[in-house]
Amino acid sequence: MHRISSNWTLFFKIFLPTFWMVFFGALTIALWMVDTPYFGNIPAMPFKLGMTFFFLVGTAALYFTLMQLLRVDLDEGHLFLSNYFKTYRYPFSEIDSISERDVVFFHLVRIKFKGKGHFGSRISFLLDDSMLRAFFQKHPEAAAQLPFRSAEESRN
Repeated sequence: MHRISSNWTLFFKIFLPTFWMVFFGALTIALWMVDTPYFGNIPAMPFKLGMTFFFLVGTAALYFTLMQLLRVDLDEGHLFLSNYFKTYRYPFSEIDSISERDVVFFHLVRIKFKGKGHFGSRISFLLDDSMLRAFFQKHPEAAAQLPFRSAEESRN
């Protein structure tokens, strides 16, 4: 197997959401436990409700974006998807389309499957261009099977 997802996937999927939920969750709980009429010049109840809203919206945003990222590996005929706890194998023939777009410093890739798999019919991952190129150089027959354009091809 040859990994093509970025090393940053683990950080964005596991560490950042964990830090967010622990830090802001503890802060929100602490605010609700403090019995004071004001936080600075802000009345306590609107501040507590605002902080709770901020925590819940931030957690939901992390869940629906970063926590959905997967680790992706390839071999000569299969795609391996992992959420770092379980790994599933899909043949290339199950892939309907692959799209890529640049998001700041990363390449976000979305794969759409012909049917529904363990992670749904669409998955997202952060691409490591150099790992993908190295895989295609070692396995040119796999490159022909995948409906995947490298970053250079999509820019042309």
